[in-house]
Amino acid sequence: MGYAELINRLESLPRDKQVEVFDFVEFLAARCGASTNKSPPHLEWTDAEFSELSMRQALRGMEDESVTYTRADLREQWK
Repeated sequence: MGYAELINRLESLPRDKQVEVFDFVEFLAARCGASTNKSPPHLEWTDAEFSELSMRQALRGMEDESVTYTRADLREQWK
């Protein structure tokens, strides 16, 4: 499993489960004597990867919002 897949799976979890994952990582790091505050190595992103990440971040938290737009909400209509 690569970093991208791990992040995708983590983001799909409910917020309380994400907190559990972070707590567990901290526990493992402390048990192994490792610090989780290290900066990850610099990775080169492809344009597609960066675009996907940007869109996910921009829409973060909006997954469960219902769309309730109607024709009355339109400012202009194509005829």
